[in-house]
Amino acid sequence: MNKPTEAELEILALLWEMKEASVRQIHDRLAATKETGYTTTLKIMQIMHAKGMVIRDEQNRSHIYRPTTNQKDTQNSLLKNLVSTAFGGSSKSLVMQALGQENPSKDEIDEIRAFLDQLENKPK
Repeated sequence: MNKPTEAELEILALLWEMKEASVRQIHDRLAATKETGYTTTLKIMQIMHAKGMVIRDEQNRSHIYRPTTNQKDTQNSLLKNLVSTAFGGSSKSLVMQALGQENPSKDEIDEIRAFLDQLENKPK
């Protein structure tokens, strides 16, 4: 899988949420929160199509784009790459760094603890 750029990941997140969309629909969502031009959105989505990150239905005047990978697979791939390159392969270092940067709420800590308990009790 090609590693998406920050801009590509932003578009993928919208496509995962919307399931499919035209360039105009994606651009309108992006423009609601940041300064961006329609032609920039179009160009990024064309590049994503060339990279195989999205497929394009060209039957109508407005092309409709769909992601080729799901969110979980993309997140797993990016996380493996991050752990490998930035944390020397250590999941523990990643988790310790992430928790040290934030102030997790009691509910978040309880969720993390429950997840760790689930991991611990998983059959090998």
